[in-house]
Amino acid sequence: MNQSSDKLVSLSINGKEISAPEDHSVIQALWYAGYPRVKSVGCLEGVCGSCRVMVRRADSPEVKMELGCQLLVEEGMQVNFLVFPTPTHHAYQLDDIKNSWEVQARFHQIFPEAEACRHCSGCNQSCPKGIEVERGVELASKGRFREAGELFVECVMCNLCLTACPEHISPNHVGLFSRRVTAYFHIRPSNLINRLEKLRKGDLQVTY
Repeated sequence: MNQSSDKLVSLSINGKEISAPEDHSVIQALWYAGYPRVKSVGCLEGVCGSCRVMVRRADSPEVKMELGCQLLVEEGMQVNFLVFPTPTHHAYQLDDIKNSWEVQARFHQIFPEAEACRHCSGCNQSCPKGIEVERGVELASKGRFREAGELFVECVMCNLCLTACPEHISPNHVGLFSRRVTAYFHIRPSNLINRLEKLRKGDLQVTY
């Protein structure tokens, strides 16, 4: 069994100065400092609790987004937990989608804002898991749900990408939708579905 480090580092968490072993995560540092463990929620029960934090290291003026369960403490580090309301989820039932031919059309009805992406990369920069979030939204908008879903495999639904988006896109929910429909349907070729969607919207002219 690995022994915890004896070296303590001092840092600030939510404005309070604490000390903790250097091999502790931010969450473990809170426990070490005497903050109570909350049972029956989050990672203690095997489900990610999305412990999103903003962090500034002592040697850098840059503020980054991280996850408190993965971030190891450092001397002089400043950490603040981010708390914001859970966004309204896009309502849909997969049972209401008759077949995979309708998936792309329904996607644009459920996520109409997805096509308004500015490609500002704010979602990419805010993602603590390093996911190509913007690329995933683009793929889903084109009906390439299998590829989009694969990009979001490590998504922990922390909603940081949502808060960083000026168009109020919910990229993590786009990723979840992509993964769900890929599993639910035997998705037909994305290029064919994309052509059919363009025909439905009148973006593709066909001559007989």
